[in-house]
Amino acid sequence: MEQNTLLAHTHNHLGYLTLNRPTGLNALTLPMIRLLDEHLRQWADDPEIYAVILRGNGEKAFCAGGDIRALYDSHQTGEGMHHVFFDEEYALDQYIHAYRKPIVALTHGFVLGGGMGLMQGAQIRVVSDDTRLGMPETGIGFFPDVGASYFMPRLPGELGIYLGVTGLHIRAADALFTGLADWCLPSDRRDEFEHRLDDLEWNTSALECLNTLLASMASPKLLGAELKAMAAAIDVHFAFDTVQDICASLRAEDRYAFQDWAEQTLALINNRSPLAVSVTLELFRRGRELSLSDCFRLEAHLTEQWFDKGDLIEGVRALIVDKDKRPQWNPATLAEMTPQLIADFFAGFDYATATYIAPLHTKDRSCTTSN
Repeated sequence: MEQNTLLAHTHNHLGYLTLNRPTGLNALTLPMIRLLDEHLRQWADDPEIYAVILRGNGEKAFCAGGDIRALYDSHQTGEGMHHVFFDEEYALDQYIHAYRKPIVALTHGFVLGGGMGLMQGAQIRVVSDDTRLGMPETGIGFFPDVGASYFMPRLPGELGIYLGVTGLHIRAADALFTGLADWCLPSDRRDEFEHRLDDLEWNTSALECLNTLLASMASPKLLGAELKAMAAAIDVHFAFDTVQDICASLRAEDRYAFQDWAEQTLALINNRSPLAVSVTLELFRRGRELSLSDCFRLEAHLTEQWFDKGDLIEGVRALIVDKDKRPQWNPATLAEMTPQLIADFFAGFDYATATYIAPLHTKDRSCTTSN
């Protein structure tokens, strides 16, 4: 059964990996992570494989994250699988970022949490007109992980901070606008694209061949990016160092064009876990200047503590297990948050060995691999 949750085959010098839990929105399990890693490592050394296509089965999702219920159950029973899951998921995501051959993340539907971890490391990130991207972790009492502390703060201005703290989903136009995607391939052309991959002639580098094909069928920009109109306000309100100050700034918004948005954003933040939004802001501020590997190390440092000291277990209980939708966050309000509560989660991380780099707004997506 677990073998069937990931389908793998090769054709025309391409390795295809298909997430195959459509009834579970292709949420990742530990066996799926291990199978992904196994095939990627095998194909990395195979001279007949020029690139990898990563996709999801079903109509609703590429990947809606990790199997949170299974992680909850692991913690409740004390079996420890949840710790192994995160260790191996982070290792896989980091490996994808450094993969020697182009990976095309061919996404559709929901791309959330762990799905973003798979997608953002790929050299070619394709969305569809029905794609909904996001890091919604603060809504269940967690923080954005899977490398989000690296790729989210590096979005233009404060867009990544805004999306991480609020946990909002965005559409294809905003995915392209923010730099979280490279191409939008219309859903009604997806089958045609895959047929053309079957006949692709590898007459130049794999990366160039794939991008040339996409340039003939997909768009790197779409009209209707909602964040474009809000970017100036987001940069003002989300530049503060504490969530309390962000909320105070939103409450003081007096420009007519932004007042409704400010009120809605304030309500959204107040509905999230106060601990999760506060730690997320601090994590992203720190991650903005850390290397990718150190961002993963810092996320792992937080995750080790979070099941016992964070709000995730309560969030999953309220929203997924009991479904009463009334999580008892601890602390219950932002007013009760203190700098010490946040600092305690970051204490003990070895910053002395960390690599600091200048903040960037775009990922270096260059590739030296050729077929």
